[in-house]
Amino acid sequence: MATLRKLGRPSAHRKAMLRNLVTSLLREERIITTVSRAKETQRMAEKMITLGKRNNLHARRQVLAYIYDEDVVTKLFTEIAPKYEERNGGYTRVIKLGSRRGDGAEKAILELV
Repeated sequence: MATLRKLGRPSAHRKAMLRNLVTSLLREERIITTVSRAKETQRMAEKMITLGKRNNLHARRQVLAYIYDEDVVTKLFTEIAPKYEERNGGYTRVIKLGSRRGDGAEKAILELV
C-alpha cells in the first residue's frame, strides 16, 4: 500500500499545503516546487481530474470539498477534464530542475500534460 509523505509538517499544515498546491496547479497549469511536494501534489491532482471527467453533481461536490476556489472547480470541469476524456491517467508530469541555491532542495516543475 502506498503511504503518504509527511513532508516535515503537522498533518493539518500538510493537508492545507497540498490543497493550495493542487489549486495553484489547476489554476496556472504549471507550478515550480520541490520534488517531494510535486510527487504528492501529482497524486491528488490526478484524482481531482479523474473526478472532473465524471462530470456529475456528486463528483463536483467531492472536488469542492477538497478545492475551495469555485472558479478553479469550474475550470476543472469545463476546460481541463474534457481535454483528458480519452486518456486513462497520467495527466501530469514532473520535470526535475536541479537543486535550489539556498538549501540544496531538489526543485521540479509540475505541469499538466
